[in-house]
Amino acid sequence: MIGIISVLPLSSNSSTQRQMTIQKLILSFCASLVLVLPSYVLADGPAVEVRRGLDYVERPSGKLQCDVYMPQGKGPFPGMLIVHGGAWRIGSRVQLASIANEFAMHGYTAVAISYRLAPQDKFPAQIHDCQAAVRWMRSHAKDLKIDPDRIGGFGYSAGGQLVALLGTLDDDALREKDVPKNAPSAKLQVVLAGGAPCDFRVMPANSEQIAYWLGGSRSAKPDVYREASPAAYIKANDPPMFFFHGEIDVLVPIASPMRMVSLLKEAGDTAELYTCKGEGHVQAVFDRGALERALAFADKHLKHDEALATGSNAAHDHPAKGERDEQPTASRSGGGN
Repeated sequence: MIGIISVLPLSSNSSTQRQMTIQKLILSFCASLVLVLPSYVLADGPAVEVRRGLDYVERPSGKLQCDVYMPQGKGPFPGMLIVHGGAWRIGSRVQLASIANEFAMHGYTAVAISYRLAPQDKFPAQIHDCQAAVRWMRSHAKDLKIDPDRIGGFGYSAGGQLVALLGTLDDDALREKDVPKNAPSAKLQVVLAGGAPCDFRVMPANSEQIAYWLGGSRSAKPDVYREASPAAYIKANDPPMFFFHGEIDVLVPIASPMRMVSLLKEAGDTAELYTCKGEGHVQAVFDRGALERALAFADKHLKHDEALATGSNAAHDHPAKGERDEQPTASRSGGGN
């Protein structure tokens, strides 16, 4: 099963009880991240300038805000959109403060966003907000010390799905009707996605597991399930994509990113999957080796020109744990949602 959730047998007749159990699992997981991640203590590093509560787009329900983490120095730096998880229904940008700060310490201007949540706002509201955030980053590139030609996205779980979708979408796909043709691009140059569901087209036809977000079952809303699936848009020249995933994740089975990586490679794209050995959905969030791999992958593809200019390989400045050790051992001293 490559669906979003495969915790309980789908053939059970007690569908209502099953749905309640699944929702409790999702909410329990997300609530634990809300409590734990903001208090994560980072190692000492270069000073970071933080600008909190900046408006990046206005919706009928109100203004959406972001927190910006900028490295010291003139720049411009690569940009990194940071997208929280929470099953598309809970959470906010503060969950990923540690991750955003980590990217800033490594020479990225990181922009952690809050976005509209289900069931009040269903898909495609969430991807529209992510697209708006990337356009805002490009529109304010000078003030934020961002190189507009080098913007990546990092997300975990629901956030991983959103950045992966941003990576495979063309600018005209799922475009908001009021966005002018000459608006800045919402395309990413690198995708870093953890715990990400990648293809909702394979979910059981009558499952209501994510109806609160997609508006119904797959049989009732086949087009929406396709539109929400990053795998549905794969083509040649998609940006390099790095996935990391818990080996024993039962909330989002690892088969989902495995299939995504396979399809990307078949299309001729660059894609990697880092498996967090012996870890589930929650544990993989804190896998330090995965984060180091993600940073190295981003450096390789977003700092290539800097490496040529300095005569060094930027990816080697922050080597991934798997590159330092032949048999990397997962550490839970860092991560994201």
